[in-house]
Amino acid sequence: MKLIVGLGNPGKKYSLNRHNIGFIILDNFASKKGLSFKKEANYLFAEYNDAVLIKPTTYMNRSGNAVLTAIEKFSIDDILIIVDDIYLKSGDLRFRSKGSDGGHNGLKSIISVLNSQDFKRMRIGVEQPSQELLSDFVLSDFSDEEMKIMTKCFDFSIDILDEYINYSFKELLNYYSRNKTTYSETLFQNQQTVGETK
Repeated sequence: MKLIVGLGNPGKKYSLNRHNIGFIILDNFASKKGLSFKKEANYLFAEYNDAVLIKPTTYMNRSGNAVLTAIEKFSIDDILIIVDDIYLKSGDLRFRSKGSDGGHNGLKSIISVLNSQDFKRMRIGVEQPSQELLSDFVLSDFSDEEMKIMTKCFDFSIDILDEYINYSFKELLNYYSRNKTTYSETLFQNQQTVGETK
């Protein structure tokens, strides 16, 4: 069994925030697969094949509390965390098998509660603010132009998660390696178009 955790904040006002990329990815995956989320004590969950998808309802800074509850049925090796990353360009993907929180409060909470950095992450770029405060930026919605780019990411992520669920993290990395050039070119074309329309 695998545990896939999308990080974000519950509530409609946060639904399209950059900080909610983990929720958005899982919602998109669930929609494409015909899944619905059910309520547990401090998270929402959906089951698909050999995986459980969860969205913490504890708010970002306490994401670890939800993960700690859910992990009772799993081991730390089973976890994949989906998280936003301001140090990557919009839609860029990076994968790590372990590491620090990188200044992300959701990861910080999970590391603190699990007392370990040894869990897998899928990091999704949302870029850095040019002038806004970081907190205001990540808690603001994607613009319409940004969503054109991010939609490519959401669709690609379905295949990425399928590889992880049906095979392994290694196969996920292999799949990404085989397809990242084409994916990046598609993103670049969209980013160029967005830049030209500003």
